[in-house]
Amino acid sequence: MPTRTMKAIRLHEFGGPEVLRHEEVAVPEAGPGEVLVRVHAIGLNPPDWYARGGMPDVPPELKPPFDLPLIPGTDVSGVVEAVAPDVNGFVVGEEVIGLLRFPAALQGGAYAEYVTAPASDLARKPASVDHVHAAGLPMSGLTAWQFLIELGHDHPSPFQAARHRPMRLDSETTVLVNGAAGGVGHLALQLAKWKGARVIAVASGAHETFLRELGADEFIDYTKDRPEEVARGVDLVLDAVGGPGSRRFLHTLRRGGALYPVYFGEFDEDENKKLGVTVTATQVRSNGPQLAELGRLVDAGTVRVAIDSTFPLADARAAHERAARGHIQGKIVLTVPENS
Repeated sequence: MPTRTMKAIRLHEFGGPEVLRHEEVAVPEAGPGEVLVRVHAIGLNPPDWYARGGMPDVPPELKPPFDLPLIPGTDVSGVVEAVAPDVNGFVVGEEVIGLLRFPAALQGGAYAEYVTAPASDLARKPASVDHVHAAGLPMSGLTAWQFLIELGHDHPSPFQAARHRPMRLDSETTVLVNGAAGGVGHLALQLAKWKGARVIAVASGAHETFLRELGADEFIDYTKDRPEEVARGVDLVLDAVGGPGSRRFLHTLRRGGALYPVYFGEFDEDENKKLGVTVTATQVRSNGPQLAELGRLVDAGTVRVAIDSTFPLADARAAHERAARGHIQGKIVLTVPENS
């Protein structure tokens, strides 16, 4: 019997967007505990370009294994094509979404017409949205959920000894979201509003209308004002930009407040104690049940996924070039033609 083939994006070497190759490869087979998904759309995330570049700035002990050639990508929306005999939760023909095998592997295989997925990583696709919008939900939505709502696992963070414990959010809480227009930021804003919090959104001025429509109570245009100089008495900062500049938000917090940098930076525990604040982070992990909760919020109209732009799978290079230009509003998504 001839081998079934599909189109996929593969890396044979690490580098810039130009190393993304559109090739014909064998369709994978679902192993124990897995589902084969016919992919309709793929959400892009920063780990995709980290993997493409080979993660040169990451210490070897923190790098997941890379085996070239590899198919990148972790976020999918599609239809169940086949189910392993030991899988009971899904049936052929169901529409599903998932964050695949993260963070154990950055080569989740999502940039392809078909992908195998652990059934535990999947949830039913929200019925109220198309595959493009559904594909933008998994990693960004789970990041926002695990930072703000429920961690959902006991795995230690690679960045710190302290376990991340989300702060209780309610009508008495003020949350500042830095990078509020991006994939994680715009979903975190909505989750904080769902819990009743007052939300201050930080982004460039071009995103103000968009963020106020999502529920932002206050907006700071960082191109005009330094948010660390404008905001005071904040209960929680979710810094979706993070990194070395995250420390500047410490002085926006009240005593007892917390800073959650999505991309961890350098912090001084003595300074944190002196200010009376907590700094913790976590690493997002695949979680089908949490993704199902997010899907229900999408179906209820409580959360919506914004799409910055879409590109056909064959144009993954252009999608990565769009990501590199920054100032993204929502999510970038790759689409797979249904008749391919």
